[in-house]
Amino acid sequence: PLTVIKGYIETFQDASELPSKWRRPLKSMSTQTQRMESLIHDLLLLAKFETADLSLSKDVIDIESLLRLICHDAQVLSGLRKHTITLAFNDKILDIDKREVTSEQNKRIYISGDERQLYSAISNLVFNAVKYTPDNGKIHLIWWQDQKGFHFSVKDTGVGFDPIHIPHLTERFYRTDPSRDNATGGSGLGLAIVKHVLINHKASLEIRSEEGKGSEFICHFPLSIQTTN
Repeated sequence: PLTVIKGYIETFQDASELPSKWRRPLKSMSTQTQRMESLIHDLLLLAKFETADLSLSKDVIDIESLLRLICHDAQVLSGLRKHTITLAFNDKILDIDKREVTSEQNKRIYISGDERQLYSAISNLVFNAVKYTPDNGKIHLIWWQDQKGFHFSVKDTGVGFDPIHIPHLTERFYRTDPSRDNATGGSGLGLAIVKHVLINHKASLEIRSEEGKGSEFICHFPLSIQTTN
């Protein structure tokens, strides 16, 4: 039904003799239809990830390649807003304008997991940083390893939020500021998706934030996630 409604709205918008008084309501209807489409997509995705633990794909993932792809997609999303997006991989700053992996084969890190799920979780965090960071802001992505495991951080210079919200952020539809989320078109399900993807990979999410000083989201993966090509 939603596809039919969306199709008719687009047909009306393209009409050459459309009365001017209809342009604004049709634009609003189109925007809300797109939001509903996004919401349904995220609900279906979340339902799938919540029951995916027994059927989790065991892909061999070149994590640097995956992060480069997500950085490229984040740059496209940023567009004319001109965010500065940096990617550090094991203490080395990468040139993300070059999408190809340039490190030697024996220095690459391969992990085992569901690549589609991990792309969804990591891109959710990165794209959120783009959405909630003011124009010309900075977004830092960092992947590193220590004796406790592998870690991935997304840190931004965005608006931040009161830490009182942190325990609730991964709940479905929870919003720290409904008016801000409505402006960005978010579904309120992104962090719930992130949480379940990390659970499926025996990982966890740490959140840090302060109003006016940006936010940091850190994924902690166990060492056992590493595999060989």
